[in-house]
Amino acid sequence: MDFGKVENEDISQVDFRLPPDAEGTGMILKKNKTLGHTPQIFVGCAKWGRKDWVGKIYPLKTKEADFLNHYAKHFNCIELNATFYRMPTFSQTQGWAAKVGDDFKFCPKFTDQITHIKRLKDVKEQTDRFLEGVSGFGKKLGPLFLMPHPGMAPKTLDTTEAFIQSLPKDLDLFVELRHPQWFSEPEANTAVFNMLERNHAGSIITDASGRRDCVHMHLSTPEAFIRFVGNGLHPTDYTRIDDWVQRIKAWLEQGIEKVYFFMHQHEELHSPELSKYLIQQLNKHCGTQIPVPVFVEDVAPAGDLFGTMPPAKKPAAKKASTAKKAAPKKNA
Repeated sequence: MDFGKVENEDISQVDFRLPPDAEGTGMILKKNKTLGHTPQIFVGCAKWGRKDWVGKIYPLKTKEADFLNHYAKHFNCIELNATFYRMPTFSQTQGWAAKVGDDFKFCPKFTDQITHIKRLKDVKEQTDRFLEGVSGFGKKLGPLFLMPHPGMAPKTLDTTEAFIQSLPKDLDLFVELRHPQWFSEPEANTAVFNMLERNHAGSIITDASGRRDCVHMHLSTPEAFIRFVGNGLHPTDYTRIDDWVQRIKAWLEQGIEKVYFFMHQHEELHSPELSKYLIQQLNKHCGTQIPVPVFVEDVAPAGDLFGTMPPAKKPAAKKASTAKKAAPKKNA
């Protein structure tokens, strides 16, 4: 994932501190707390088809056809970016659903035909095909992930709202905003979050090094969808996760209903390590009991029946850091 990427030598200059919650977030959670929902937390990655995870979280010699089955043994959800690049079919998603447990959630991204090529206009035929395709997930369908084209500025607010209103009301939807004006212009910022709230659509928070404006901390529903972009297990990845765990703990105390946390790295090879750390810290500080991913090296010593495996690289030591503030970098 290249969004918000900065060069390694500049990482220490980024102010990674999480901003305070937006005013609307507290109000949303306060309303929901009275309903007494049991909170749920989902942690996952953006894809399962990683050959470089063989010998890491997939047993040695695992076939690609079995990657999803093994992925679902470690994580309870997937941010499904594959559907952005290719229109899903019912038989395809039904087949994927058959490979995971009953509590697993697929969170498919709207195809680029809808969001990027046609920019949400005159897309009924494509949207119907997309919804038919993802219906194969059945009860394992999680929230849909809508990312309007990054060039869609505040002047397209009506277009975005019309598209959201065209969708079935029983769908859980989250929207990721990328055009900088949504965050830099106060009037546009207020308008878009009011629009999401009245349409019961969630707002995605993307924590990337070079786009700190996207860490807006504004929940428009009592659910959070967090996209965390790490930097190859840099020490700040761990301190950033520590901060997120404390914020999630506070949201749990305030009445949040669901949290979806998706781990990204600019090189996805390292996403399992950071996901494991996140889950361990959530269990420690938030009282959750999320199963911790088990790495092959933890159960299969070198030279055993799985085959000889080289020593795994240890994660970078977690260090305390004093981040310096820097101007946001341009998109990668």
